[in-house]
Parts: sequence; structure tokens; C-alpha cells
Amino acid sequence: MAIIPPISSPTPSGAFERLLTIMDDLRLNCPWDKKQTLESLRHLTIEETYELSDAILSGDMTEIKKELGDIMLHLVFYAKIGSETNDFDITGVLNSICDKLITRHPHIYSDTQVNDENDVKRNWEQIKLKEGNRSVLGGVPASLPALVKASRIQEKARGVGFDWEEKSQVWEKVEEEMQEFRNEFNAEDESTIDHEKAEAEFGDLLFSLINYARFININPEDALEKTNRKFIKRFQYLEEKARETGRNLHEMSLAEMDIFWNEAKKI
Repeated sequence: MAIIPPISSPTPSGAFERLLTIMDDLRLNCPWDKKQTLESLRHLTIEETYELSDAILSGDMTEIKKELGDIMLHLVFYAKIGSETNDFDITGVLNSICDKLITRHPHIYSDTQVNDENDVKRNWEQIKLKEGNRSVLGGVPASLPALVKASRIQEKARGVGFDWEEKSQVWEKVEEEMQEFRNEFNAEDESTIDHEKAEAEFGDLLFSLINYARFININPEDALEKTNRKFIKRFQYLEEKARETGRNLHEMSLAEMDIFWNEAKKI
């Protein structure tokens, strides 16, 4: 039986050391923890990240604290596995990120001058290129959800000056893409519609809307998720009201459902 690590101190370093000790114990003694690999933890880490995202959007500080702890455990777990194969350890991981932050913040740790956050972002991307990155977009993970990926692509392009000058120009692009998308469905005979081209135009429209959202400081992922939650809440209200009347949605007309839907919008 392992000795339960005491709360050694109220400091961050003491708490972190306690977590490292527990991780060592689990890796040595727990059948489940002993079996884990970088690959087996991957999908669990993704799940924990989404749970943190949910907590943040809900504004639940207790849950945010809990989910941060879960993610911290995963980071320590990866470092533990890396130390077992002599590829890296937690000290190397932490020193690596410290070195990177110092290098990429020359306006803090050197004599570079910046005027605002946009200068900081431009410097960041230029430094990455000097470090050997062949493309500004090379750091965008291929597995990111498409909506998030579009935002990151646009932010990184902006970091090197490839961007619209005014938001009015971006809105004109949105309207242009909307019209091109509509044009694909104006044919009287639906059999003549080129759905592959229509899909491409729809993608262009979404990309331009995401671009406009960036110009007016709206996070499109957050905005869409809040709309998702709003829809779920209203739809579940509709379902509950239908049950109270002894009916199910399949038996109701759209006009009848709209009555409850409009009620839900007032809540």
C-alpha cells in the first residue's frame, strides 16, 4: 500500500509535486494506469478538453476548477510515459515552454517595441518562421473541427498582414458568397443542380462569415455553441409541453408546435 502524499504546502510548487508523486504511485501500482499509453489517453484528453469548454460556456467556476485538474493530470501522465521511454520528462516539458515563451515575447524579455496585441501576434508568427516553420499555417492542427480551423487559419494569415483592411470589405465578400451560393439553386429543374459546386460555395460562404465574425470580435465557435444550447433548451420545452397535453410531436402540426416554441423564446 502506497503512502498517501500529504498536502506538503499551500504553494503551487508543493501541490504540483504532490500530483507528480501520486502519478508515480498510480503508474507503479494501479492496473489501469499501468496499461495506459500516449495513444490510449488521447481520446480521453480530447473529451476532458470539451468538458472544460462546456464548463467555461456555462460559467460554472467549480466545474472549471475540476476540469482544469483533470487536464493537468493528463499532461502529467503524458510526461510520465515520456520519461519511461527516455524521450522527455516533466522538467523538460516545462523548461521547453518557458524557453518558447521567452523567445516569442521579445517585447517583454528583449528590446522589441510593440503598440498593441496585433503587433504581438505578427511578431509571434515571424519568430515561428525563423524557427524553421515552412508555413504560417503549418501550426494549425489538421484534426481541428472545421469551424475552429477556419478561425485559426484566418488569425494566422492576419498575423503576417494578409487580411482585409475594413470590415465593410469583408461584409461585401459575405454578400458576394451568399449570392454565388444562391445562384447554384436558382435552376427550375433541381436535377440540373451541381451539388458539389453548391457545397463548395456554401463552404466559401461559411468561411467569409467566420472572417466577418473575427472583424467584429465574435468567436464563431462560441456563438454557434450558444445557439445550439438555446435551441436545445427551447426544443426540450416544446417536448415537455407536448407531453403535458398527452401528445407527441409527430401528432402536432407545425403551427401547434410554434405556439410552444414562441413561449420558450420568452423564458
